Amino acid sequence: MTFDSGFEQNEDNSSWDQAEQKAMQAYELYEDGRMNEALTAMNEALELNPANDRWHFNKALTLDAMERFEEAIGEYKAALELNGGDIEILNCLAVDYTRTGQYDMALDVFIQIEKIDSQFEPGYCNRIITYTEMGNYEMAEQMFYLAQQINDACPLCFYNIGNSFFIQGNYKKAVWCWQRTAAIEPNHPQINYHIAQGFWNLGKKEQAKEYFLLELRKNPGDRDVIFDFGLFLLSCGDTASAGEKFRRILELSPQSASALFYLGEIELNAKKLKEAVDYYQQAMRYDSNMVGPRFRLAQIAYENDDKEKAFSLLSAELELDVRRPEILQAMGTMFDGLKQTDFATHCFLRVSELEPTNALNYYNLGKVLAARGEIEDAQQFLDYALELEPTNYELIKKVLLVYLNVGKHQFVLDTIDAMNVGENGLGKCFSEMNLIKARAYCKSWLKKLVNKKRLPCG
Repeated sequence: MTFDSGFEQNEDNSSWDQAEQKAMQAYELYEDGRMNEALTAMNEALELNPANDRWHFNKALTLDAMERFEEAIGEYKAALELNGGDIEILNCLAVDYTRTGQYDMALDVFIQIEKIDSQFEPGYCNRIITYTEMGNYEMAEQMFYLAQQINDACPLCFYNIGNSFFIQGNYKKAVWCWQRTAAIEPNHPQINYHIAQGFWNLGKKEQAKEYFLLELRKNPGDRDVIFDFGLFLLSCGDTASAGEKFRRILELSPQSASALFYLGEIELNAKKLKEAVDYYQQAMRYDSNMVGPRFRLAQIAYENDDKEKAFSLLSAELELDVRRPEILQAMGTMFDGLKQTDFATHCFLRVSELEPTNALNYYNLGKVLAARGEIEDAQQFLDYALELEPTNYELIKKVLLVYLNVGKHQFVLDTIDAMNVGENGLGKCFSEMNLIKARAYCKSWLKKLVNKKRLPCG
């Protein structure tokens, strides 16, 4: 935080002195991390001298530290009204426009900075973030190279472009960039943690573990790192060590719903249902909007044939922001098993939005719609499932059984004939297809027989 008295005294020296003392107090409180008190002191200084651009700037920095970005923007604007050409203020304003999703306004300010001083490196460095959040990765990379021409050893530039590569799924480049950041600035916040995440996504588990441990040696109380390390260990099958990390989180934050949930996952995996249920219920108690605990409790109730409880929990889970396709698909399957076809349809439709090429989901959707009697719509989804995976014989078998159940016997026969299923290489599938074909012939023959008996005599 830059401190500057920013005014010349006039005849009311007492008032100005008091304002300056308040500004100094605000600075010291800011440095001590006492943001609320710093903000109060800065407001008192500005009441006495509202025409001080540096104090408006300092107030904005304090608001930024409190993550009150919209209010900070107002203070940066107030500072610019008093000192319109200050590049530092303009840069902070552009950063906050990015933080609040006002990307066009952020870019306008960055361009203004470039016109004032084309060698101001942070104007390019911070634009990497803006373009990354806009999804314009080419321009983000261009900003990185422009910044490099001014300062090729900026750790933040490598960090920002590393984030851009990570979002794009280019984990190898992301790791390289973050390692450059670590080499230039070893104490960059959470840099080893980010490198660990990059190696994790590359499938290089030994390197990922090494960097997780490096980060925890530097910051043993960092809950984000401890939690993600727990998830990493869980993905490696080291449930004992993962459990230790989640319990460590609870020591630091006893009401951590996420840690409680994953301890429940560990107990569920160990088939300790009573302990798992207890953890899930605690997680729900501390975070009523958390996705996951109700789903797991619903699964347990469903498997115990407690249909009423399972439906209650599933419907409550569906009201939350569930975005994992595999969870929605499992929920849809359970709703279908509970004969709640409207809820099941809703789940499968959500999956189709998230995974538009998931053939199994389109089969599930078609099956549920067929059960509701919406045959034409069902056929559309079933056919699309076959179009997506035309050689998936397990899927074909399931689709044909749905068509068989809704009376589309000739379609079943035509599809099997078109497949030209031979015995070589298909094994069990060959036998199952022949059984389905026989059932279709039988049902088709019975239908013709019934229709024939209904013909009028004559």
